[in-house]
Amino acid sequence: MARAWIYDRSESIGYQEQVARAKAAKRKPPGRWMVLHLDKASKQRSRTFATKTSAETYYMALLASIEANTYVDPAAGKVKFAEIAEKWLESRHDLRESTWWKYRGLLDNHVIPRWGDLPVNAIDTEDISVWVAKLLKSSSEGGSGLGPSQARHALRVLSMVLKWCVPKRLPSNPARGVKAPVLPDAEHIYLSYAQVEKLADSAGNLRTKYNQPTASAAVNRALILLLAYTGLRWGEAASLRISRIDLARRRIRVVCTFYEVGGVQKEGPTKTGKSRTVGFPAFLVPILAELIGERPGDELLFLTKRGQSLRANNWRVREFNAAVTAADLAVKGLTPHKLRHTAASLAIAAGADVKVVQLMLGHRDAAMTVNIYGHLWPDRLDEVADVLDERRRSALALAA
Repeated sequence: MARAWIYDRSESIGYQEQVARAKAAKRKPPGRWMVLHLDKASKQRSRTFATKTSAETYYMALLASIEANTYVDPAAGKVKFAEIAEKWLESRHDLRESTWWKYRGLLDNHVIPRWGDLPVNAIDTEDISVWVAKLLKSSSEGGSGLGPSQARHALRVLSMVLKWCVPKRLPSNPARGVKAPVLPDAEHIYLSYAQVEKLADSAGNLRTKYNQPTASAAVNRALILLLAYTGLRWGEAASLRISRIDLARRRIRVVCTFYEVGGVQKEGPTKTGKSRTVGFPAFLVPILAELIGERPGDELLFLTKRGQSLRANNWRVREFNAAVTAADLAVKGLTPHKLRHTAASLAIAAGADVKVVQLMLGHRDAAMTVNIYGHLWPDRLDEVADVLDERRRSALALAA
């Protein structure tokens, strides 16, 4: 944009005629003062004002936005949110398929029904805050009945679409700064060595009502032990192929995971998109070796008795939950994912530092590991203070 200026229309014959017609019809005359400017495409834009003061106020703000390169053509912001949301989602080729469909569901069920028909420049921070609060209300109160986590995801999707409009259609993201629902403190469950063993044994001995081994009883014990001592996510373990297991070095290469879209199981990158190597205790070597046998390296390690891959929901409901009941652990809320927390707690108790646990679990950074498991590391404040005290005393004695 090259320039902007204020124009007094009172000198224009055309404007004088407009004023005369308005007075004859007893209508309010058109604004006398006009602020004009050239946009980035050198197209002239204008806006009229009734008073010179109003025109000058807008003119100064316009100059400031031009100088800061934050000016947005009002016409560009009039596009409907639903249209922009579809373009944004179509552009997200970087997402995992499961994440893409998750965003698709949030847009269809919660975001577009509220904002779809509005121009993006008509969406403001105040209305977004009210919408978030309504997501959390029960249906009987006129809300959507979402939990804090799902409401946060809906807000995040809205915010990502609006951020995509900056700076072409919006000067800033109106969702930025909206307070997201507070997540309740997660209640982590950490099993002891004995509890893990009892659960694994129970899972391996599961029987159907016809007194036959369940679909995955033959692999259940090894799977639960692997989850509890390596921290693999369930999908990572279920998609583990024999060739990625090094029994001699006791290493597992984690490169992919199973996920489901529309009831169809698919294989894709890990949650972070990065592969990693994890170690496992020596006691697992003969257990895994027995499962591997003479099978080819491209086969899945864990298969049902019919030679099929494990399915997350089926395994959790029919195998894992049944094993929890059979083991009678008296632990509420135990899920397969809680075995990942158990693996972290056992590793920390064994002396693993933050970086080791981060690499084992595949967290994006150490900060995430500390946020989740920081309370498990022992309090070494007195130990550090005692060392400082001793070294000071030694240094002063040497100086003397």
